Amino acid sequence: MEIEALRQDTPGSSNRIHLNNAGAGLLSRRTLRAMTGHLELEAAIGGYEAAGRERDRIDATYANIARLVGGRPEEVALFDNSTHAWNAAFYSMTFTPGDRILTGRAEYGSNVLAYLQVARRTGAEVVVVPNDASGQIDTAALAHLIDERTKLVGVSHLPTSGGLVNPVAEIGRITRAAGVPFLLDATQSVGQFPVDVAEIGCDMLTATGRKFLRGPRGSGFLWVRAEVLEHLEPHVNEIAASTWDGQRGFTWHDGARRFETWEVSYSNVLGMSAAVEQALEIGMDHIGQRAIALGAYLRDRLDAVPGVTTYDLGRQRCAIVTAKVDALPSADVAAALAAHGVNVTTTDPVHTQFDTEERQVHPLVRLSPHYYNTEAELDRAVELFAKLAG
Repeated sequence: MEIEALRQDTPGSSNRIHLNNAGAGLLSRRTLRAMTGHLELEAAIGGYEAAGRERDRIDATYANIARLVGGRPEEVALFDNSTHAWNAAFYSMTFTPGDRILTGRAEYGSNVLAYLQVARRTGAEVVVVPNDASGQIDTAALAHLIDERTKLVGVSHLPTSGGLVNPVAEIGRITRAAGVPFLLDATQSVGQFPVDVAEIGCDMLTATGRKFLRGPRGSGFLWVRAEVLEHLEPHVNEIAASTWDGQRGFTWHDGARRFETWEVSYSNVLGMSAAVEQALEIGMDHIGQRAIALGAYLRDRLDAVPGVTTYDLGRQRCAIVTAKVDALPSADVAAALAAHGVNVTTTDPVHTQFDTEERQVHPLVRLSPHYYNTEAELDRAVELFAKLAG
C-alpha cells in the first residue's frame, strides 16, 4: 500500500488523528467528487434529470456491492443506513408464539430492541447463546440450542463495543445444516476486511457505507440470498417494491430491490459506490491485513502502559480496540484525546445490552484505526494514554 498517497487523497488525515473509523471513516477525495459532482448536476439540470443521466453509474452500485460481498447484483438492496436495511430483513419474517430467535451477547443494541419488540408482540422467545471461554459466541452451544422452534439466528459479525470477531463461517455451517435462516449484521466488518457471503453461509447480510468502507453517512445496503426471498414478506410495500396488477393486487419486484423505497439520495448512493470501488481497487485482502495489524499494534502498546487495561474479547480480533484508563472516566479520556486532535469515542452500555449484562465494563474508550492511519499516529495516542494514566 502507498500509505502516503492514500493519506494525500484523504483530506481529514492532514489535521486530525482519526481513530474513529468504527463510527465513521474519513471520506476520500474520490468519494467527495462523486457526491459533489452529482449534487452540482442536480442543481444544474434538476434532480430527476440528473438521476436519469447518471442511471448507469447508479445501477453499477449494485454490481460493485455484489463484488464486495461475493453475491449477485440482483441480491442487493440499497438503504439510507444499515439499521433500516437490517429492519427490512428482520421484519420481513413471520414469528408466532413459541418460535425462537437465537442471538449472541455481542449483538448490536438496535437489533436487540427489535428482537424484544417482536417477542412481546408475537410470543416468540429471544435466546442469548453464551460465549465460550475466549468471549466469542459458543458455536457448540449454538448447535445444541437450535431446534424445530428456531426461526432465526441473528448475529453481529463484530460488536460495536470491542475487537471481537465472531466465528461466522462456523455459525453459517451450523445454520445451513439445520435449515435455519442466518441474518448477519456486518456493519463493522464490511470494508475492514474481506467478507464473503458464500464462505460465511449467511442468508441475509446488512452493512453501512459510513464506517470502514469510508462512504458517506446516510448510506447502507442489504444482501439477501436469492433462494431465501420466497420465504420473506417485505414489511413495507410501495411503488419501488412491487407492481400493481391493475385490479386489487400486486406482484413483488424480482430480487432484493423489493425491499427498497423509491426516494433515495443518489449523491449518497454514488458516494458509497465510489468508496466500494476504491476498496476493491486497493484490495480487501490488503486492507484487512493492514487494518487488523494496526489494531494489534495499538492493543499491544496500550497493554504495556501501566494503569491502562484493554477489554477486547475473542480468539480473533480486528481493528477495533477498547481500553480504559484505570483512574479516569472514559468520557474524560476521550475528551482529553480530542483536545490533542485524536478522534476516538466511548462505548455505551445500552448499545450492547447482553454484553453489559455479563461484563460491567462499559463505557470504554473505543479506538478504531484503518489502513490509512500510521504507526506514528497510534504511538501518539498511546503516549497520551500514558500521560493520562501517569
